Amino acid sequence: MAMIRLLKPLSYYKDKYGSWMYGLNKLYLLMEKQHNRGQDGAGVVSLKIDSTPGEEYLDRLRSVKANPIKDIFDHITKTYKKAEAKNSEHFSDPDWAKEHLPFAAEAYLGHLRYGTFGRNSIEFVHPVMRQNNWRSKNLVLAGNFNLTNTDELFDKLVGLGQHPSAYTDTVTILEKVGHFLDQENEFKFRQYKNEGQSNKHISPLIEKNLDIQKILENASRDWDGGYTIAGMVGHGDLFVTRDPWGIRPAFYYHDDEIVVVASERPVIQTTMNVKYDKVKEVKPGEAVIVKRDGSISTQMVRVPHQRKSCSFERIYFSRGSDRDIYIERKNLGRYLAPIILEKVNFDLENTVFSYIPNTAETAFYGIMEGVREHLLDWKKKKIKALNGNLTEKKIAEIISVQPRMEKIAIKDVKLRTFITDDNSRDDLVAHVYDVTYGIVRNDEDTLVVIDDSIVRGTTLKESILRMLDRLNPKKIIIVSSAPQIRYPDCYGIDMAQLGKFAAFNAAIALLKETGQHSVIDEVYRKCYEQRNFAKEEIVNYVKDIYKPFTPEQISAQIARMLKPDDCKAEVELVYQTIENLHKASPEHTGDWYFTGDYPTPGGNKVVNNSFILYYEGRDGRAY
Repeated sequence: MAMIRLLKPLSYYKDKYGSWMYGLNKLYLLMEKQHNRGQDGAGVVSLKIDSTPGEEYLDRLRSVKANPIKDIFDHITKTYKKAEAKNSEHFSDPDWAKEHLPFAAEAYLGHLRYGTFGRNSIEFVHPVMRQNNWRSKNLVLAGNFNLTNTDELFDKLVGLGQHPSAYTDTVTILEKVGHFLDQENEFKFRQYKNEGQSNKHISPLIEKNLDIQKILENASRDWDGGYTIAGMVGHGDLFVTRDPWGIRPAFYYHDDEIVVVASERPVIQTTMNVKYDKVKEVKPGEAVIVKRDGSISTQMVRVPHQRKSCSFERIYFSRGSDRDIYIERKNLGRYLAPIILEKVNFDLENTVFSYIPNTAETAFYGIMEGVREHLLDWKKKKIKALNGNLTEKKIAEIISVQPRMEKIAIKDVKLRTFITDDNSRDDLVAHVYDVTYGIVRNDEDTLVVIDDSIVRGTTLKESILRMLDRLNPKKIIIVSSAPQIRYPDCYGIDMAQLGKFAAFNAAIALLKETGQHSVIDEVYRKCYEQRNFAKEEIVNYVKDIYKPFTPEQISAQIARMLKPDDCKAEVELVYQTIENLHKASPEHTGDWYFTGDYPTPGGNKVVNNSFILYYEGRDGRAY
């Protein structure tokens, strides 16, 4: 998500920066710098503030083409080139541009779609709009969210007399905010009417005094899930609000010229060329509100709960150029170093370290730092053991020992296979990676390769392990900088089906192999009995599936299941521990996909439904 509000007239930016397209150019940068967050579609909306009645003041473009950001801005550029060719003497005039050209505006809202549910069609692309002849009833929304209780919210909308156009959390949120926006407008209208104001004067009064905080507080009261939602009201008020658990991220920056909001901090730093401490985090449960007159405030919308920011954002999803995320990813690797050294019996001479690009690269640096720390201690001990009998040759031998680091895996195709459609994933994974030949010694070396996470394990089984085995290592150790993913995520990343997780399938296999099939049946019975409970009463009994086994036993079973039949090398999997995860990222403790400890009641409802669907052999969405 990306939002911009220019605080000066377009002429100001023309005079200072040479173009009235300053805001539009910044929007493009914000979106392009966040393309990692969504590649299924993109959309932008612009809002002209103080437009003349009868003129268009909201413009929207959306795309689901292969490169949607480029498609949108190419369309805008072509429109401008045609306008410039016809009106070359006026085109550079900001006032003329605002009156005659789309997207020549003071406010912008952009969004990149990461499809967690629904077809990849234009109807599912944000921003979404709710239109009205009253400017202060026009609503535009874009967000990074998943709600777990869309069913409850849908029923409440119907109870209000509405007829929502679709059964999705996007439509539900749009209609919910829209309902209270309408209600606030009507309340203000009656108030000013009772004061004797004329209809013509009432509209400007409503626009000036619309209570955005109240609207968001009322609308979000029953939302269960993770969300960052940005919006525009047609007359010029803008806002961004964040869930009270801080699950989904949001950051903002403002000076006397501009307000900028984005999903990630370094995007704003780069786009605006500002330092780390100038970019602020939208606090959990808070809304940043920019009024039509340009005044900026932060107001509480929901009482903050215990912070549970998504740790998977830190491990994988967000860009690693954020200062804090970079350090955290390095620490994830550093804390794995002692475990890995034990696995290779501290035999660095016959061990090659590498990583699977691209997001595991930073953790790989951390592993190497940890290994070098061990080597430093080893070298000190070696030198002390010689008790002064040091020759230059001996010194050289000791200090020259270094870990063997190589770039083994090469990613040829920029694909995120774990979020690719199931029907096409198997065709893709075998072609994602290639390997560097001639580095690993046949049947002598152990190859240690770190990945950021192992979700399904499909890429490992169908591509990576086979490719690494072509190098003829004695042993392959795959290291995950994330712990075992055991439970559904329902707040944004959207890993919703238990039967897709390698760790879950391994635990089920172990239960069957050890004659504990009754555990599976008992968990189903408990889940089924809860199916009609209120979400606040549901307990996560799926945890019982894992209880009989240690994490090491499950890791070993995953390795057995993922090792291809034609793989000659021994294969071992090493996962991050929960303790090290929290140590590396102490401010971002949301770990429900690893531990089953959901921050909202709706999470337990989702995992309950997901297990029922799995047990009954049914496909479907658990929320």
